[in-house]
Amino acid sequence: MIIIFVYFYNRESMNNHIAESDSQPFFSVVITTYNRAQLIKRALKSLILQTEMDWEAIVVDDESDDDTEFQVLPFTTIYRNISFTRQAHAGEAAAKNTGLWSANGRFVTFLDSDDEYDKHHLESRKSILLPNPSLKFLYGGADIIGNQFAPDRFNINEKINLKDCVIGGTFFIERNLFISLNGLRNIQLGTDADLFDRIKETGALMQEVTLPTYIYHHETEDSITNKLMVEIKNEAKWKNRFQ
Repeated sequence: MIIIFVYFYNRESMNNHIAESDSQPFFSVVITTYNRAQLIKRALKSLILQTEMDWEAIVVDDESDDDTEFQVLPFTTIYRNISFTRQAHAGEAAAKNTGLWSANGRFVTFLDSDDEYDKHHLESRKSILLPNPSLKFLYGGADIIGNQFAPDRFNINEKINLKDCVIGGTFFIERNLFISLNGLRNIQLGTDADLFDRIKETGALMQEVTLPTYIYHHETEDSITNKLMVEIKNEAKWKNRFQ
């Protein structure tokens, strides 16, 4: 009963805030998902419990064949700043770009459907961006749960510590800058790092944040990098059988 009360309270205060605020939200939160019907509820709950409420969320379903849409429906029904769209299966980068083209916020950020936000995540980033209008890009500040390693994008047979990587879920990108780069590129591995490099090349003012308010769940089996590591391991075993 307490949880229901908290959600109801946030719904009322959030909807009142939307009605009184400018038409452009400060944040557009893009949530892409594929066959994560149960996990996405955790992500969405962490979003609606944010202490900062000046945001819109765009859920992009990459043609899941589970009941993802059914699980998201209660959120889109209650919270009018959460929208849902479904596209033909095209992969993570294409799904995030679909969200980008629909975004209206001043800054675009991400919430992967198997991850979650600390309740102060958006508030902490806004406290940096708002008084520094020249800042175009924030990154960093992830609490990594589970496997601490991922394949190196330059050599997928090697592992790299995630603490040495940029994690796309932590990105806050000025929408106009993101659009000027034509969004994410569809590459096998390292789409986040590729975007980071391209933003850096523009000379845009950027800042790293160390406060770990993005909760990165890397213990889930269907994590993209975890699945790739299993595929690499299985491929190596197959090759060793014939050596």
